[in-house]
Amino acid sequence: MSGLAWRAMEPADIPGVVATAAACFPDHFEAQGCFEERLALFPQGCFVLASGEEVRGYLIVYPWPAGAVPPLNSALGGLPDQREAFYLHDLALQDPLRGKGHTRPIVEQAAAMLRAMGGRSLALVSVNDSVPFWRAMGFEPVVPDASLTAKLASYGEDARYMVRAL
Repeated sequence: MSGLAWRAMEPADIPGVVATAAACFPDHFEAQGCFEERLALFPQGCFVLASGEEVRGYLIVYPWPAGAVPPLNSALGGLPDQREAFYLHDLALQDPLRGKGHTRPIVEQAAAMLRAMGGRSLALVSVNDSVPFWRAMGFEPVVPDASLTAKLASYGEDARYMVRAL
């Protein structure tokens, strides 16, 4: 698709983000309001892969305490003041675009931005058997404590908490 590029997410992109999320994560539903809130709270961490106005993928990252996982399909209510630990909420690409080299550039762009903000780590929950993909992006699985293990259960049996040093 010509003209496909990563850019800052805008409010008008949210329906395309929701549609992409539903296609990529059918077992991890999140309502439109979740995406709207994340964009409102930390717009500098929200990106879309788009051709013109057509959203084909997205990445969302925001400050979040290390070792903690926000609940699925829930409002955050606010973000912590600290900017050392960040959480990669989602990276999703519509199926025809996967495996074509679109992800590494935005992950590295986000990592560089977070480092410049004083970030020291970036965490995520790997789902859909994506641990090898995230390892290739510099993330490593972390053995969770009991509290985190309970929260990961809502993400599915294959969910793994992973961290990348920035």
